[in-house]
Amino acid sequence: MRTHMSRRAAQAATAAVIAGALTLTACGGDNKKDKGSDNGTESSSGSSGTVTLPKLNGASLEVAAVWTGPEQANFKKVLAEFEKRTGAKVTFVPAQDPIINFLGSKIAGGAPPDVAMLPQVGAVKQAVEKKWAKPAGPDAQAQLAKNYSQGWQDLGKVGGKQYGVYFKAANKSLVWYNAKVFENAGAKEPKTWKDFLSTAQTIYDSGVTPVSVGGADGWTLTDWFENIYLSQAGPEKYDQLAQHKIKWTDPSVKDALTTLAQLWGDKNYIAGGPDGALQTEFPASVTQTFTGGDQPKAGMVFEGDFVGVNIAETKAKIGTDAKVFPFPAVGSKAPVVSGGDAAVLLKESKAGQALLTFLASPDAATIWAKLGGYLSPNKNVAASAYPNAVQQSMAKALIAAGDDFRFDMSDQAPQAFGGTPGKGEWKDLQDFLKNPKDVAGTQAKLEADATAAYKG
Repeated sequence: MRTHMSRRAAQAATAAVIAGALTLTACGGDNKKDKGSDNGTESSSGSSGTVTLPKLNGASLEVAAVWTGPEQANFKKVLAEFEKRTGAKVTFVPAQDPIINFLGSKIAGGAPPDVAMLPQVGAVKQAVEKKWAKPAGPDAQAQLAKNYSQGWQDLGKVGGKQYGVYFKAANKSLVWYNAKVFENAGAKEPKTWKDFLSTAQTIYDSGVTPVSVGGADGWTLTDWFENIYLSQAGPEKYDQLAQHKIKWTDPSVKDALTTLAQLWGDKNYIAGGPDGALQTEFPASVTQTFTGGDQPKAGMVFEGDFVGVNIAETKAKIGTDAKVFPFPAVGSKAPVVSGGDAAVLLKESKAGQALLTFLASPDAATIWAKLGGYLSPNKNVAASAYPNAVQQSMAKALIAAGDDFRFDMSDQAPQAFGGTPGKGEWKDLQDFLKNPKDVAGTQAKLEADATAAYKG
C-alpha cells in the first residue's frame, strides 16, 4: 500500500511483531470478549460513545462503496448506528470498480453521493484533482489527530489538506492455510521463500495442490508482486517504483517477476493451473481452500486479514481449522504491505462532515471490529473488540507498526494503471500468470502502461 511518506526504519521490527503475534495466537481459539471502546461521552442524540455527534433529524446521505456481500452488510451496520445516534437517514450506494469512473458518471449526471469510500490513495488524489472532494472539517480532523498515527493521517492528505479518513485497513502480507492439510502432510509454517516452495512441494507430495490463486481478480496478483518486490528489492526501491521514479524495466522488477515465476510457473503448485486460477475470483480462492474435508482444492491461499470474511462462509474456524503465517521473507526482511479504504466527502453538508467525524472515531470502527473480517488503523479501538485471537494479534501488529509500513503499491498508482479490471498492471500480471516465462515482455508491457497512466 504505497508510500508518499518516508518509511525507513522498522520494516524488520514490524515483520517481527506480526510474526511473533501470529505465532503466539494462531493456535488460539475464539476470544468472544466484547469490550471495544464503548465508554465515553454521551452523544447529543443520547447514545453512549466517545464522540459527540449533532442531531440531524431530516437530513439524508448517500454513501458509495465497492463493498459487496459480508463487507457491505457489516458496513451498513456502522451506518445504522450513525442513523440511530443522529436521526439522519443514510442510503448505501453500491459502486463498481473502478470507483472513480463510477463517481464520474454520477457527478456528470448531477447526482453524486455525499460520501465515497475510496480504496486507493491514487483515487483520493484524483478526486481532489478533479475538484470533486471537499476537505474534512475540524471535528473530523480532531478525531484523526486523537486516534490515528501521523502516517495514516498523511495518507488522506493531498497538497497538505486533509480529505480522506481511513476507516478500514488491511494487512496484505499473510498466507492462510488449511491446518488439516498441513497436519496430514507434516508441513511446517515457512519463514523464507525457499522454505515456502519446499512447503508447497511437501503439500503436493501429500496429494493436495499447494496454493489457491484468485487470478480472475487482478488486484490479488499485484499483491503477490508487491510482497515479493518489497522483501527482495527493499523499501527504498519500492518507494521509487511506486512513484514511477524507476522504470518497470528495472532489473529489480525482473528479479521479482523471476521469483514469482518459481511459483506461478509450476502448474502442480497452483489450483487449476494458470488457466483455472485466471477463472477463480478472490472469494472462491479462499473458500475452496477451506472446503472439501481432507481434500480441498488447495492447502494455502495468500491475501490479507480480510480473508477471514470469506472463511466465515465455510465451516472452518479461524485459529483451529484455518491458520495464518506472515508472507515469507524473499530477501533479508519479511514484507509488511498495508492497504485501506478512505471516506471522502463529495457534497459539503453538516451531515456529511458528521459522518466523517463518526468514521474517524473508535465508536464506528469498534462496530465492524466485533463483526470480524476487518482491521482499523484507529489506535483507540480496543484489541478485545476483535472476535478472535488471530484478528486481535493482527490489530495489535498494525497499531504497533505506527508509521512504519508500506502502502499497497498499485493503490498509489493512477487508477488507470493500478486499479482498473482488465487493464494496466492487473491485466499485465494476469497475462504473466498465464505465461510466467515472459519476464521481459511483461516488464515492457508494465512500463508502457505505467508511462501512459502517469502522464495521463
